Amino acid sequence: MTEQYSVLIRDLPKDERPRERLERYGSSALTISELIAILLRVGNARTSALRLAELLISEFGSLRNLAAASVQELSSIKGIGLAKACQLKAAFELGKRLATSSDAPRPVITSPLDAANLIMEEMRYLAQEHFRALFLDTRNQVIGIRDITIGSLNASIVHPRETFKAAIQHTAAALIVAHNHPSGDPTPSSEDINLTARIVQAGELIGIPVLDHLIIGDGRFISLKERGLM
Repeated sequence: MTEQYSVLIRDLPKDERPRERLERYGSSALTISELIAILLRVGNARTSALRLAELLISEFGSLRNLAAASVQELSSIKGIGLAKACQLKAAFELGKRLATSSDAPRPVITSPLDAANLIMEEMRYLAQEHFRALFLDTRNQVIGIRDITIGSLNASIVHPRETFKAAIQHTAAALIVAHNHPSGDPTPSSEDINLTARIVQAGELIGIPVLDHLIIGDGRFISLKERGLM
């Protein structure tokens, strides 16, 4: 007979419940599954929030993969509906923004390597193509970084209007664009070169210059500016 019952969090002793453990011992004492269970808040009739959290980690293989999953991918997991998927994405986005915010001086971009160092460690592991923009002020200080589009395994669909809409929202004086190649090989394709030409041209018309286009591979990158391809 198949087991139909999973221990619910309310059935656990109080000192084993994630929220109570966080309150008593602090968030650093909790496992990843326990932290996710707090975000999920509740499970369902058969599965606790803690079990759902463990299922998510098992399904996606790692916290990094879970954070990179789309709302659609998250909500496809049994027990994770649209509301829970959105809660998780919101929490991961807050963590991402916290990681890039600081009271320290804003990073200054003086070379393609400076820009690559800001984004490569994260982007090298992404399973889909992400097209990202780094927004700069008049002193080439980074005032914002944003994903413009997220594509499939090997393609992102980008239109200059989304890029410059975001640049205007950040009151950027200039920008650097970047995207990753999930294959790990940063060699630019003809589509990459054509896209760069379109974005550069749009920037010239709007008055927000595009300083470079970086292609991120696995631990290495290519600057189209350095290669003379823009």
